[in-house]
Amino acid sequence: MKILFLNPPILNTIRSCMPLSLEQGLDFLPPLGLMYLAGYLEQFSEHKIEILDCPVEGINSYSQLKDKIREKNPEIVGITAMSFTIVDVIKSAKIIKEVNRQTKIVLGGPHVNIFPQETMKIKEVDFLVLGEGEKPFKDLLDNINNIQGLYKIKGIVFRDKERVVNTGIRELIMDLDKIPFPARHLTPYRKYFSVISKRAPVTTMFTSRGCPYKCLFCDRPHLGKIFRARTAINVVDEMDVCQNMGIKEIFIYDDTFGVDRQRVLNICSEIKRRGLNITWDVRTRVDTVDEEVLRAMKGAGCLRIHYGVEAGTKKILKVLRKGITLEQVRKAFYLTKKIGIKTLGYFMIGSPSETKEDILETIKLMKELNPDFVHVSITTPFPATDLYRLGLEKGLYKDYWRESAENPTPEFIPPPWEEIFSREEIFSLLKEAYWSFYLRPSYILRTFFRLRSFPEFGRKLKAALNIIKF
Repeated sequence: MKILFLNPPILNTIRSCMPLSLEQGLDFLPPLGLMYLAGYLEQFSEHKIEILDCPVEGINSYSQLKDKIREKNPEIVGITAMSFTIVDVIKSAKIIKEVNRQTKIVLGGPHVNIFPQETMKIKEVDFLVLGEGEKPFKDLLDNINNIQGLYKIKGIVFRDKERVVNTGIRELIMDLDKIPFPARHLTPYRKYFSVISKRAPVTTMFTSRGCPYKCLFCDRPHLGKIFRARTAINVVDEMDVCQNMGIKEIFIYDDTFGVDRQRVLNICSEIKRRGLNITWDVRTRVDTVDEEVLRAMKGAGCLRIHYGVEAGTKKILKVLRKGITLEQVRKAFYLTKKIGIKTLGYFMIGSPSETKEDILETIKLMKELNPDFVHVSITTPFPATDLYRLGLEKGLYKDYWRESAENPTPEFIPPPWEEIFSREEIFSLLKEAYWSFYLRPSYILRTFFRLRSFPEFGRKLKAALNIIKF
C-alpha cells in the first residue's frame, strides 16, 4: 500500500495560538513523530512510505495541498493531531477525501488520546492510533480490510458500522533501542532550521520518552509518565547517522534529558570517543545538572540548554509543582554560562494566584539570569492537565476544550488562566516581559557581536521584528 504521512499546512493554527508563542513561525523543524512511524514501517513492512511536510515545502494553501494529494494518490494518510492544530488537520482530511473518497485517514497524537470519541465524529476520519504509534499503526495496516482482525489490535479506534470501537491503549515500549531511527531521508531534511540555531540544517531527536515529574501545567498522554531511555550507544549511533547526512545541529526533544545522570555522562563519553563533529541542545531541569555533567556536555558538543524556570517567586514555583528552588535556578544558569554553554529560559506568567508583583519578580529574574534566549508564555490550561482540571473544579470555566473538540473552529482561542487578570491585562504583561528583555541595548549589542553568518543574521532579524510588531 502507498502510505503518506502528512504534516498539514499551518493556516489556522497560528491564528489560534498567537501570541502565546512569539517564536512560532520562525522555526522549520522536522515532524519527528511521523518520521518515527515511517522508519518503523520501512523496516517492518513492505508498504511504500512517503512524508509530505507542507510548511517546509512551501505548501501554504489547501489548493496546493489538493494538487499534491492528487499527484501522490496515497491509499492511507497518517496525520498527527494536537488540540491546537485540529482545525488544519480536519480541513486537510476533507481535502484528501475530496480527491479520493477511498483514501483512509488515520490520526494519532495527543488530541486523539484525550478526545477519541469526539474525534471519531469527524466523518472524514477513519481510524485513530492511541499511545505510542509504531506498533499499532503497523498492525492496523496489516488488518485494515479485516474488521475482525481490528478487534484484536490494542491501541486503535475504528468504526464497525455505526459503532465506534476503542480497543484501549497498548502497553508502553520499554526497550526504545528496538525502535528504528526516524526516516529523515524521506523529508527535505536540508531545509530545516531554527531561529536559535548556529548552523543548518538542523534536526530533532528523542533519546528518551516519558517524564516522571508532575508539573501542574503539563501532560503528555500518549507517551506516559514512565521515564524510558535509550542507551548511550543507540543515541550516538543515530547522531552518527545524522552527521553522515550532513546535519549540523540536533535539537534533543526529551521532556527532561538529565533524568539519568550517568546516562548523560555515557552519551557524552561516546560522542567524544567517536570524534563526532555535531552540535546539539537539550531541554532539562535546573536540578539535574552539576559542574561535572555540564563540562562533559560542553566537551561533547552541547551548544545550548533549555531550562524550565517558569516563575521568579518561591510561591508560584510551589503552585506549579516544579519541585525546584530559586537557588538551584541561579546556580544552574551560573554554572552553564561559566562553562560556555548557551542558555534558554522558559517562563510563564498568569499562573494561579500569581499577582502583578509576582510577575514583575519573574521579569526581574529573567534579566538577572540573562540567558541567551527567553521564551515567555501565558499560563494556559491545556486539556488533560491538572491545571485544566483545577480550573474546572474552581468553576472558572466550562469544559471548553471538550466543546472545541466537539466542534473545532478557526475562531477558537484557548483562554488563559483568568482568575486574577483579564486576557488583555495578561497580554499587556507578556509584551512588557518580551520588550524589557529583548530590547535592552546590552542584549541587542551582545547578540549583534555574536552573529557569525548572514543566514543567522536574517533569522535573528525576523525574530526581532516579530517582537517589535507584537
